[in-house]
Amino acid sequence: MIRDILLYLSDDGHALEHAKASAALAEGLSARLTGLAVAEPLAAHAEYLPPEALDRYREAWKTRNARLAAAFKEGVDSRAISTEWRAVEDLRIDRNTLDVIALQARYADLLIVGQMDPDRPADLVPGDLPGQAAVLAGRPVLAWPYAWQRRPVGRRVIIGWNGSRESARAVSDALPLLRQAEAVQVVVGSQQGSQGRHGDVPGADIAAHLARHAVPVEANDQTRSDIPVADALLSAAADFDADLLVMGAYGRSRLRELVLGGTTRRVLSEMTLPVLLAH
Repeated sequence: MIRDILLYLSDDGHALEHAKASAALAEGLSARLTGLAVAEPLAAHAEYLPPEALDRYREAWKTRNARLAAAFKEGVDSRAISTEWRAVEDLRIDRNTLDVIALQARYADLLIVGQMDPDRPADLVPGDLPGQAAVLAGRPVLAWPYAWQRRPVGRRVIIGWNGSRESARAVSDALPLLRQAEAVQVVVGSQQGSQGRHGDVPGADIAAHLARHAVPVEANDQTRSDIPVADALLSAAADFDADLLVMGAYGRSRLRELVLGGTTRRVLSEMTLPVLLAH
């Protein structure tokens, strides 16, 4: 069940639309929605700044967070849901914005963030924030596209399936949405290391599992070697007129940096519909 949703808002020009879409989803799930704004951490040399400079910094972020709080309130006011607003304005220099988002998300069932708009970068967060948050938070992450015609989410759902632990986690986390869907399609895509996971009929086993949960599901075998998995998923989503893509988030740590898998990165950069990720 999804009863507690956390929405991270940034000053990227899409806060109101993200709040409206998240409020509609929360209402459909009978869930509480919490809005979150996070100030950027001070630079490592902040202790050498004069007091007046620190005061200006804090006032600037209070003004910015008040603007986001107003957008959140406007976006949720028409919905019959319980809400809360949180603003984290004083960050330690040894903890970044992503750390705070991940920590806050561990006290929710679902984290919602926006896809980073390359034309309006905001805050000190990575461009692949949804994927990194899914890996670090231990919670499913729903990403709203920055270029998207808002519509009800979860009626027609595509599942990207490759038999991995991550895709199994994503399916499990998405079950509350899948049970409410009108149509669900499992798309089986080939990926390195996924051979032998699909059984005699690719997608049939996970489709049968979902059917036992009263999910209206069908399988679609897209195991081809001549097209990237991300392209196959996004193409299948367009053909199916999907309003949600569910998939695993793949990532590993390398030299103190989280590196996402190629499919995850590509979907997050080219997504045209909401994507639910889980690690």
